[in-house]
Amino acid sequence: MISENHSHSLELQPDNPQRLANLCGRLNEHIRQLEDRLELKITNRGNVFQLHGQPTAIRAGTTILYNLYKVTEQEPNLTPDLIHLALAEVAPHRSAGNEPEPDLNPEHYVLRTPKCSIKPRTPHQNLYVQSILKHDINFGIGPAGTGKTYLAVACAVEALMNDQVARILLVRPAVEAGEKLGFLPGDLSQKVDPYLRPLYDALYEMLGFERVAKLIERQVIEIAPLAYMRGRTLNNSFIILDESQNTTTTQMKMFLTRIGFGSTAVITGDVTQIDLPKGTRSGLVQVTTVLKNVKGISFTWFNSGDVVRHPIVQRIVEAYEEFDKHNISALNNQDKERLHERDN
Repeated sequence: MISENHSHSLELQPDNPQRLANLCGRLNEHIRQLEDRLELKITNRGNVFQLHGQPTAIRAGTTILYNLYKVTEQEPNLTPDLIHLALAEVAPHRSAGNEPEPDLNPEHYVLRTPKCSIKPRTPHQNLYVQSILKHDINFGIGPAGTGKTYLAVACAVEALMNDQVARILLVRPAVEAGEKLGFLPGDLSQKVDPYLRPLYDALYEMLGFERVAKLIERQVIEIAPLAYMRGRTLNNSFIILDESQNTTTTQMKMFLTRIGFGSTAVITGDVTQIDLPKGTRSGLVQVTTVLKNVKGISFTWFNSGDVVRHPIVQRIVEAYEEFDKHNISALNNQDKERLHERDN
């Protein structure tokens, strides 16, 4: 329920009816999107907006309206996607029991690639990019849709274009996500391609189809299944290990010890989506304990507030987190009851 104990007036300049209509959206759909997400009441008369709600929400709403109005100067058609990204950047989604102070003046590093510029949208995404720029080995851990892989590829492309590295290596364990696909036809690259499709999609968006094809042909961009990394030392390379929750403990150690001079490694994964055979421990789960205090290694943890896909993805992630939390609590209570029965 919205509290109207606090209110704030915002006047947007210049008073341009067309831009204001673009900002509000058809039948005020953009304003309703902001109200629902921020738990605010927003009204306007012309270019003067009244915001009613909690102070934190009012500050976030004021910043978002101001930022979006600036966008309308260049963007003639704001979409719900753009509104969602603006919300993710300034007002991370509130998880249960947690109301973070909005990041109202984020100094986000902009990654520049030949086809587009990529800006981190949330504080965790910004921290992730800054860590990749500073550290040799970086872990990005969190749910789907938080930009872990996409931002890693953007950092790799920028480093390659700036001659900071000589090549990009895309690595992924070839573990099927709960399905039996059988033997895949074709050569090594064709067999691994289905597993690396998200990485390819990001590369195509940042470099274009023809350029990616030429770089792969020249082996400037190399695709390799994790099993083929054994015995190699990788110098002057940007290496991305995607879906690392599906590495075994032995594979993770093997991969990390391949890193050579002048190289940067980014390891991404989601510990809630492990597809390894039952009883096999994930290398990503283990490494968070083994390497947590090692100098030169960074860990960035993402949560549902960093999801930049459709808003319903956030709600799905949160629902699973809540379900898992209750299940773990229930299992712990069952264990306590068993111990009590045994002791008695």
